[in-house]
Amino acid sequence: MKLLSQYFLIFLGASLVYNIILLRFIGLCPFFGVSNKMSTSVGMGFAVIFVMTVSSAASWILYYFVLKPLGVEQFLYIPTFILVIASLVQFEEMFLRKYSPTLYQSMGIYLPLITTNCAVLAAATESVIRGYLKLNIAYTYSFAEAIIYTFGVAVGFSLILIVFAAIRERIDIAPVPGWLKGPAISFMAAALMSLAFMGFANLLGL
Repeated sequence: MKLLSQYFLIFLGASLVYNIILLRFIGLCPFFGVSNKMSTSVGMGFAVIFVMTVSSAASWILYYFVLKPLGVEQFLYIPTFILVIASLVQFEEMFLRKYSPTLYQSMGIYLPLITTNCAVLAAATESVIRGYLKLNIAYTYSFAEAIIYTFGVAVGFSLILIVFAAIRERIDIAPVPGWLKGPAISFMAAALMSLAFMGFANLLGL
C-alpha cells in the first residue's frame, strides 16, 4: 500500500504539481504550435505519451546496463537518449503516415520535431539520472518509478495541450479586440493557466 501511495505521489507531482509546460516552461514550441485545434492536440498528446514513456524506459535500461558498466554514462547519455527518441519518433511517423494520414498531415512539422522536443529529453534525463521531485537529496528512480514519473509528465503535457486547444477554439469565436487576436491573447491565456496550476504547489505536501 505504501508503494502504491508513493507511485501515486510521483505521478501526481509529475503531471500537476510540477507540470512540465505551465510550471517549468519546457516544451513550449509544440504547446503553442499544435494547440490551435482539438483533434491535432489529442493526436499530439498520445504521440508524446508513447514516445516519452517508451524512450524513458529504454533509456533507463541502456543507462544502467550498458553505459554505466562501461563507465561512459557521463559522456554518452545525451546522444544515447536522443538516438532512442529519434528512433521511436521515426517509427511513430511511419505508423501515422500509413494508418492515419489525416492526423499525420495535421501535425505537420511538429511530429518529427518530437525528436528535438526538450520536454521528451528532459523527462528521460530526469527519470533516469535523478528524481526531479527529490532534488534536495541524493535520489534516483527505480525502473518502475521512472516509467510512472515519465508517464505522469507525458499525461500532464497532453492534458495542458488539450485544455489549451479547447480554450483557443473558444477564443477564435469570441469577440476579442483586433489588437489582442493571435499570439497576444494566446500568451495571456497560457499565463492565466499557469497561475491556476500554481494552486497545486502544496498539493499532498509535495
